[in-house]
Amino acid sequence: MKKAIVYLLFALAVVSLSAAVVMAAEPAAAGVASDSGSAKGMLAIASGLAIAIAAAAGAIGQGKLMSSSIEGIARNPGAQQKLFIPMILGLVFIESLVIYSLVIAFFLQAKI
Repeated sequence: MKKAIVYLLFALAVVSLSAAVVMAAEPAAAGVASDSGSAKGMLAIASGLAIAIAAAAGAIGQGKLMSSSIEGIARNPGAQQKLFIPMILGLVFIESLVIYSLVIAFFLQAKI
C-alpha cells in the first residue's frame, strides 16, 4: 500500500513539473502560434484530473468514515445517537470538498 502511494505521488510530481515547463515556455520561442491549443489542452487535462482526484479522495474518505462509524456502532449500539450527527457532518464536509473541485473544474473548462 505504501509503495502504491509513493508511486502515485511520484507520478503526480512528474505530471505537475512537466505542466509547469509547458506553461512557462513562450509561444514565439517555441515556434508555435500564440493561439496554440497546448494551453487549452493542459487546462482540459487539469480540470479532468482535478475532478478525478477529488472524487477518488472523497470516496476513500467517505468509506473510511462510514467504516469507522459502523464499527463504533457495532461495538457499542448505545452510542448510535452520539455518532450519527458527527458522521453526517463528516460526510457533508467531505462531499463539499468534492463539489468545490467540480466548480473549479467548471471554471477551468470555461477558460477553454
